[in-house]
Amino acid sequence: MINSRDIAALNPVVADMCHDFISACHEAGIDILITSTYRDFPSQDALYAIGRTVKGANSSLLHPLGSKVTNAKGGQSYHNYRVAFDFVPLIHGKAVWDNLDLFSQCGAIGKSVGLEWAGDWTSFKELAHFQFTDGHSLAELQNGAKIS
Repeated sequence: MINSRDIAALNPVVADMCHDFISACHEAGIDILITSTYRDFPSQDALYAIGRTVKGANSSLLHPLGSKVTNAKGGQSYHNYRVAFDFVPLIHGKAVWDNLDLFSQCGAIGKSVGLEWAGDWTSFKELAHFQFTDGHSLAELQNGAKIS
């Protein structure tokens, strides 16, 4: 299974945008850690299982398997096509997952370099996710469309 954090695993256009995002964040005084780039289908399926058939974080009586981390099975995530990456801002070298203002700043920076920020989505907002599809739908990528 492959769940890469290597920016070089992204489509070259997206990799350049990722580097631009990191540089722009650095200029704004924000350190960034890339947490996921390319994922193969088995790795995506393993993430999809969390909260469904595999116990995840935040389990409760109502949700004994905890929180779901993705709605995408293998082949249904833009990560599978090398056009998406996840990140987390760092403060003093530590990941900061719960600072909405900081994620919003990062979202604005990512959008300024041409990325789509999942923090703007109306359902399943994902503050730590960017993608660039060059206008291609998931179905088009599944059928071999390429970003150039």
